[in-house]
Amino acid sequence: MSGLWWPLAPGAVASLALPLAVLLALLVDRCWGEPPARWHPVVAMGAYLSFMGRRVAPTPNAGQASHARPFVRGALAWCLGAALVVVAALVLQVLVSNAPWWLQALVLGLLLKPLLAWRMLRDEVRAVETALGLSLAAGRERLSWLVSRDVHTLDEAQVRESAIESLAENLNDSVVAPLFWFAVAGLPGAALYRLANTADAMWGYRGERNGRDWTWAGKWAARADDVLSWLPARLTGLLLGLLGALRQLPALPAQAARTPSPNSGWPMAAMALALDVRLGKPGVYQLHDGGRRPLAADTAAALQLAGRVVVVLAALALLWTVVVWRGLA
Repeated sequence: MSGLWWPLAPGAVASLALPLAVLLALLVDRCWGEPPARWHPVVAMGAYLSFMGRRVAPTPNAGQASHARPFVRGALAWCLGAALVVVAALVLQVLVSNAPWWLQALVLGLLLKPLLAWRMLRDEVRAVETALGLSLAAGRERLSWLVSRDVHTLDEAQVRESAIESLAENLNDSVVAPLFWFAVAGLPGAALYRLANTADAMWGYRGERNGRDWTWAGKWAARADDVLSWLPARLTGLLLGLLGALRQLPALPAQAARTPSPNSGWPMAAMALALDVRLGKPGVYQLHDGGRRPLAADTAAALQLAGRVVVVLAALALLWTVVVWRGLA
């Protein structure tokens, strides 16, 4: 049993440290939430993307003769950012690779935490419902912190729909997908995914946004996020379905296909089926037509269901830890 303390074979150390790092990251997220902005890696990623975005995306009146130039610039800027975060994460992981398993778990858990954000997501969705209880205008204003769509014409049910949709989509983007890629490729995998998802949020638009034309400059970022989110989004939809809409699972693929995104429809459709509510974006798509319009109680139910998914992820990490521990004992 003393061999569990120091040293273990590198593979054994990693097998034990990784699931413990997940548990620690989720615990830190639950207790303390996000680190200060000056220490937050996603804030740094955003600063890089904002800086490069002004250089890769043309202004709408630039009169580009070819789409190739903004596309290549956007792709190269994305690849440079990806290389920077992967190398930085890899260096940090290698620096602790010879440490005892408990120290690896501690360091990797603290480094993983900023790459996931369940508590912040939960609090933001709750804040929308609280504001909506005060007035429709307050609900719209608070929703604008959470989504990029125009909120000014939304009625009460549509504000609630948008908040629940954002909860479902970001459950994948901010929790399941970073943990999936951490399990697959360690800290570099989680960091790469977070860069890709942040780039998609900032660059992955068609047409003008913030004075820049992203139609071609952001296309690589959008497709990269689609690729990296493909499997995690389906896992998120499956988890939501298993925990909340088991009998509705056969309907999930068809409902998910209604959205323009190849991925976001999976968690959103699963949430709609689980709550038996209609969710949609006016003029774009509607999920679960036979459902009712969401009420305040549905926001609470959606948060509870998403929370159960997080608990299941923690339980899987704990099970992984126990299995490895017993194998090493």
